[in-house]
Amino acid sequence: MPAVSLELDLNRYAPAAVRSILEARFPAALRRTLWVHPEDPETIQILDQRLLPHRLVIVEIRSAAEAAAAIREMWVRGAPLIGITAAYGVYLACLEARWSGSFPYETALRELREARPTAVNLAWALDHMAETLHGVPPEQRPERALEAAGALAEADVAICHAIGMHGLALLREAYARTGRTVQILTHCNAGRLACMEWGTATAPIYLAHQAGIPVHVWVDETRPRNQGASLTAWELGQAGIPHTVIADNAGGHLMQHGQVDLCIVGTDRTTRTGDVANKIGTYLKALAARDCGVPFYVALPSPTIDWTVRDGLAEIPIEIRSESEVLNISGFDPHAAQVREVRLTPPGTAGHNPAFDVTPARLVTGLITERGIAAASEAGLLSLFPERR
Repeated sequence: MPAVSLELDLNRYAPAAVRSILEARFPAALRRTLWVHPEDPETIQILDQRLLPHRLVIVEIRSAAEAAAAIREMWVRGAPLIGITAAYGVYLACLEARWSGSFPYETALRELREARPTAVNLAWALDHMAETLHGVPPEQRPERALEAAGALAEADVAICHAIGMHGLALLREAYARTGRTVQILTHCNAGRLACMEWGTATAPIYLAHQAGIPVHVWVDETRPRNQGASLTAWELGQAGIPHTVIADNAGGHLMQHGQVDLCIVGTDRTTRTGDVANKIGTYLKALAARDCGVPFYVALPSPTIDWTVRDGLAEIPIEIRSESEVLNISGFDPHAAQVREVRLTPPGTAGHNPAFDVTPARLVTGLITERGIAAASEAGLLSLFPERR
């Protein structure tokens, strides 16, 4: 099991105290979700996202197998962060191969590739690392891999900031049009916890808040793992951005009553024709938005575009996760002062748990990329990425 570097009970510490502790011991954790240990470059440190918002735990990843487990078990999640974690997993595999001539390097890479199926960034990052390391002598691979993984991480920061700047224009426009607080609905978590910094869907929100534009975010709880209620709400609270958690089924009601100006969600894979795979429930939000005339935007870094796929419904593999995530729920028990998991359903009840759904391009108002906002179509995407023709 990975070593724990820090564990804080967030129900006992005020946010200012948490920030002070992190500033003193792990300053990178204030803005990054993954970083190289400052005193041990052969160790990667991550936030264990399964435990937020009740416990803040920083764990150390020292092997490719641990990196694969972190992806598979969702210690880290979000398409961009999954890819970056895999890249650092390759670095750790290179270290292991240098230590032991018998280390199954190719097996480690296959385990990383198979950790989760839907997010295209995983395969993209591993292909990039393989290309970078092609022909490099084994003894030189760790240094080259560390450099390449670090470059991917920094590129993600720049991409997400650029997405934020393009999305900021939409929020400025909405504020200028209404003259009141801009009401944004988002689904799941596409914030900094899903990336290195900024996030995708939240990047325009962070930048609008910094620019003094009043915003309020309707945060879908996003069953069954509740990554909106736990992760997005925690992020926005840390940033001081007004937000309200809602049941997943409340979004359409709010749109019908004019309480949503626009929706912004993320994506784990987008086809070259603009179909969008995102956390389960996104399709229903897009349907409600179309019926109510609410703009529905998807924020995506270009590595999330799968240029080999045209038909999202037919070609994107949908991960089916454990039924326990549907049948059970976890939360903080104030009486016992601990996180507990409880069953929601009668004993013997079966559960079905597709982790993603596909929103057809026709329901998407626009795709917010690092190069600008495109129509959700092949022509729209190629107008921004002509090299993909």
